[in-house]
Amino acid sequence: MKVTIPHMGNVYLAAKALFDGLGVDYVIPPPNTRTALEIGSVHSPEEICLPFKILLGNYIQAIEKGADTIIITGSCGPCRFGEYSEMHMKLLKRLGYEVDFIVIDAPKSIGLKELMARISRLTSQSPRTRMQKWRALVQAVRIMGLLDAIEAKAHEKAGYEKVQGTCRNMLYECRLEAYGCDTPEKMLECLHDYNRMMDEVPCDRSANPLRVAIIGEIYTVIEPFSNLYIEDKLMNLGVSTKRLMTPSWWIGNTLLSPTRLNSPGIRMASRDYLPYYIGGHARECVGEAVLSWKSGFDGAIQVFPMGCMPEIVSKAILPAIARDKDFPILSLVVDEMTGEAGYITRIEAFVDMLERRRSHAVSGC
Repeated sequence: MKVTIPHMGNVYLAAKALFDGLGVDYVIPPPNTRTALEIGSVHSPEEICLPFKILLGNYIQAIEKGADTIIITGSCGPCRFGEYSEMHMKLLKRLGYEVDFIVIDAPKSIGLKELMARISRLTSQSPRTRMQKWRALVQAVRIMGLLDAIEAKAHEKAGYEKVQGTCRNMLYECRLEAYGCDTPEKMLECLHDYNRMMDEVPCDRSANPLRVAIIGEIYTVIEPFSNLYIEDKLMNLGVSTKRLMTPSWWIGNTLLSPTRLNSPGIRMASRDYLPYYIGGHARECVGEAVLSWKSGFDGAIQVFPMGCMPEIVSKAILPAIARDKDFPILSLVVDEMTGEAGYITRIEAFVDMLERRRSHAVSGC
């Protein structure tokens, strides 16, 4: 067995640590580029959403490097993501690739026994003891949490840093150095060092940068290639950003979902506009918009792929929130045809508008 996973933000680093800890053979696909998207687009239905095409490109690139087993999360909700694994299996088989899928889904959807059976398909290939396997899993979760914490600090501090680009460059170096670690222990040590260094970045706390929340569909919010590196672009503009959607949040939310104790703040915030679960993360998008307004953010940017059904509903609701709360919200739709120049122009225009609003508020005009 030679396993692989698709790219989604920093997940590949935690996955690498897990595979190293388990001692299983693996392939990490090349970083997402136009190449992966073009490979996936050629073999995908034209009307399918962007994440589907990028994931397919990741799989084919990994298979060509020797991968024979694909690990992917699942979903049994109304979102089409729940059918991705089945559709990808059929497409890959049609292309002549014989691979196995291990779909990790929520316990409430497939049952705890079935979930453990699927996980055991991976761990059964490990030469480690049971205790070592659990340790590897715990370390991978800790690594994911540290990566999300470092990333959040970098995005928040970008508006306050004394030397522009410090946080962005440190974040890049952190990922690069972490990927070079060959054991979970070394990666944890590396990340702890960078977490401390990120705390020590010289900041001007008298600064008053714009604060923008990034909301929307989970894949396009987390995977920077799919959103044309929107967080990096906002960092370059000196904007402080924040997003709820992280892999760590997803893990906690999924584990707590059977108890209905998952994300109570979001459910409360969204109930006046979207009280029902309609699939994907539409309710989270709406709730985050309200919570961002309550937290004093200057605005929010929704990012989602063309054709995403839950986010189309969110997009229809967000103007009501913007009107009721006097809270600017920009919606950006991405697909393989999205032009970067026009995309950047819209972001810059939104930031300019937020700056003018703040200036008028200060002057009393």
